[in-house]
Amino acid sequence: MTEPTTPPTQPAVDPALIARVKGIILQPKTEWARIDGEFATTRSLFTRYAMILAAIGPICSLIGGQLLPLFGTPMSILGALLIAVVSYMLSLVAVYLLGLIINALAPSFGGTSDPVQAMKVAVYSYTAAWLVGVFGLIPMLGVLAILGLYSFYLLYLGLPMLMKVPADKAIGYFIVTVILGLVMSFIISAIVGTIGASFVVAGAGMAAITGGY
Repeated sequence: MTEPTTPPTQPAVDPALIARVKGIILQPKTEWARIDGEFATTRSLFTRYAMILAAIGPICSLIGGQLLPLFGTPMSILGALLIAVVSYMLSLVAVYLLGLIINALAPSFGGTSDPVQAMKVAVYSYTAAWLVGVFGLIPMLGVLAILGLYSFYLLYLGLPMLMKVPADKAIGYFIVTVILGLVMSFIISAIVGTIGASFVVAGAGMAAITGGY
């Protein structure tokens, strides 16, 4: 009698995802060259990569804010959950809009317009910014989020390679893309901040009404 075979266990995290993260962070030039020749769709870039990594920051901040609040009293779980969801959704919107910006600007700098290649640049360059979201678990370490600036370097490397922009125009392309991207990020941060402030004010008002009980 043959023994029943045990079905292979599926890894908790896709090894391809881990390999891509390691590659883009540790060997970005080599990884961008590999990404340049890969087949992808906007859907696959988001479902297999962006939607997973973009969740790191909101989830960690939600947990850290409830367990280790910076200012003594944590925000209500409903408010914190809403901010996490909004932050997550707007992060994905920001990446998508950045992809549109990258694609729209490419011809102006001698590059090739290609929506999928542009979305590759947007999605994978965001990797560092998403990874530092893990520091949200310990709010006091929030200053380390500055490491997310490495995403600018990833963008700098990926833009000319994937969008086929001549070397003499690559810097200008990068600068204009960053400026427009930052404006977009400030708007998104203002939206999230406004939502957070509304819950803080509402919480303070409720505390005043109930006498702090």
